[in-house]
Amino acid sequence: MTGVASTAGTGTGAARGTGGAGGTREAGESGARDSYGVRRPPDPLAARVEALGELLGLSRARVSPDELAESGALLQRLGERRRLSLDHTVVALAGATGSGKSTLFNALAGLELSATGVRRPTTAVPVSCSWDPVGAAGLLDRLGIAPQDRYARRSVLDGADRVPGTDERLAGLVLLDMPDHDSAAPGHRDQVDRLLRLVDVVVWVLDPEKYADAALHERYLRPLAGHADVTLLVLNQVDRLPGDAADQVLDDLRRLLDEDGLAVGEHGDAGAVVLAVSALNGVGVPDLRACLGQIVAERGSANRRLAADVDRTADRLQPLYVGEGAVGLTDPAREEFVDRLADAVGVTGAREAAERAWARAADAACGTPWGRLTADRQGGAGLAARGPAGLAASRPAVDEAVRALTDDAAQGLPAPWAQAVRDGARRGGEGLPAALDAAAARAEPGEPERPAWWSAVGAVQWLLMSLAVAGAVCLVAIAVDSLDASWWLPVALLAVGALGGQALAWACRMAARGPARRYGQVAERRLRAAAADCGRARVLEPVAAELLRYREVREQYAVVAGG
Repeated sequence: MTGVASTAGTGTGAARGTGGAGGTREAGESGARDSYGVRRPPDPLAARVEALGELLGLSRARVSPDELAESGALLQRLGERRRLSLDHTVVALAGATGSGKSTLFNALAGLELSATGVRRPTTAVPVSCSWDPVGAAGLLDRLGIAPQDRYARRSVLDGADRVPGTDERLAGLVLLDMPDHDSAAPGHRDQVDRLLRLVDVVVWVLDPEKYADAALHERYLRPLAGHADVTLLVLNQVDRLPGDAADQVLDDLRRLLDEDGLAVGEHGDAGAVVLAVSALNGVGVPDLRACLGQIVAERGSANRRLAADVDRTADRLQPLYVGEGAVGLTDPAREEFVDRLADAVGVTGAREAAERAWARAADAACGTPWGRLTADRQGGAGLAARGPAGLAASRPAVDEAVRALTDDAAQGLPAPWAQAVRDGARRGGEGLPAALDAAAARAEPGEPERPAWWSAVGAVQWLLMSLAVAGAVCLVAIAVDSLDASWWLPVALLAVGALGGQALAWACRMAARGPARRYGQVAERRLRAAAADCGRARVLEPVAAELLRYREVREQYAVVAGG
């Protein structure tokens, strides 16, 4: 049949075109040799498996266990399969009731090993045939094949007729005949689903009546579209189709596979192999056997299957680890957060209060003696008003600062990591107002230091006051005729003492403006720094730690995804 021959050639070429885990391997590429002397390509899957383990470990406290359960089960399957023989290839025959799986299984093995008959379903438990049983026991144990259902090709079938040039290529093949996936018998479908997760290659045996069955395509072929490189589709019972009907059915099957998203290998490209056979009269069976021989000889199907499983898991996990747009805490957001905290503790008011305190201290030291008592009293009251109670942080302002920072930090993150950022900021923000109050109290400036010129000005003020007092006394004495002297000299002394003191006090007040402003700025910087340190320790560092963890898992996810 022309259609059969061309399809078989395409499938063999497709199988030949792939090697290793998900890529083409040149024959001369360096790599270890297996027990059959075949050069095994380097293993890029190892890094992906390790990264998946790291990814799950870093995610357990942030992502729901239910969302990681399937990935954890895959990681366990990966470890189990890679610890067992990679020189063996487990190929399962799967299909619906009446598709002829058991007949095809017997045709490939060359002996009646699996029961066939009219009664459906015929296969109640999976049956295996190993072409090379050495090293296959662990695989069969993992598959759950009962000892009485295991057959060894080289021990039981040594006397059977061989197809020339094929048996040696099949060395390492472990062939399974599975129950029907649409069986009405309890537990059969569960067995099929379990085994399909564990085998290396799946051969779907279809019949002309059920090849388009919706259950097959929706439940199995469509979800496993990414496993095309380890999938074969065999249209069995083509002897029942007249004329070119087999070619028409094959074309329709390819159309359905294209709708499923399952790529079909053609012209040497990677993809699923499509064949037409008749297990009953042997048509196409040599082509299928040759295709299996090619796949088994490459010793790469196990890794290709596992790589496809990892690809599928990576696609499923993508919403958990890949966000939209740039991710991270921007410098403007940090600065805005610090500014908001500074406003919450009242740095502007603290600066102004510190300036006033300096000015009052300068007035107390450089003002006229009769005004010092009032200045001292006002200065002390001002400093007392700037205690911790006066610098209590505004709770709403602090909450708004934390909320704004959290929104910026969580922007673009996947939902679990955005929630982790919010939780970290919330925990730190709960005690932030009280911590800001304590930090503000510690940042309170002390009494302004007295410059040396304040003492000199104070002495001059006392001298001027003495002159004014002396002038006043003289005037009184002259007025009561107790002193015979000219009145202009006491007046001059009184004027110089009184007006000179006021002028000197005004000049000192002007001179104190600059130092007072600088003193207020220093107080503002100290309080702003205290608020920034408090916000950094309570909120910024926990948020940054969550973002760092996300960057780590994002890097691990990139390795898992093959990036």
